[in-house]
Amino acid sequence: MYSEEVMDHFKNPRNCGKMDNADAIGEVGNPTCGDVMRIYLKIENNIIKDIKFETFGCVAAISTSSILTEMVKGMSLEEASKVKKDDIIKGLGNLPTVKIHCSVLATEALGEAVYNYYKEKGIEIPEDLKNKHDHLKKRS
Repeated sequence: MYSEEVMDHFKNPRNCGKMDNADAIGEVGNPTCGDVMRIYLKIENNIIKDIKFETFGCVAAISTSSILTEMVKGMSLEEASKVKKDDIIKGLGNLPTVKIHCSVLATEALGEAVYNYYKEKGIEIPEDLKNKHDHLKKRS
């Protein structure tokens, strides 16, 4: 059973849709369940000024994408990169155990967007972000 917060984010997703002229885009998918998440970032002075998402997936996938965008808007890229699946789960008031992978996918999509931004701008990529990116590439 989903929490009221999960259902609210599913029925009324925040920051949903494509972003034209995004400064960075991160996309990840889960071949097992078929979920695909794309995160768009607009960045000014290392701060996430705007964020949008496009998600093809279940109730939990859409809800985790939605709450993630609310959580990280206004954060620095470094702060946003440290958001964990547990932060998302807590923000949604819980997720069924079989849907926790959706919260992981959301953090991975954000991490890929930040990684891509750093790479494009020639900014040194933190080691933990490199490791996550490399792990995703091996998985796909």
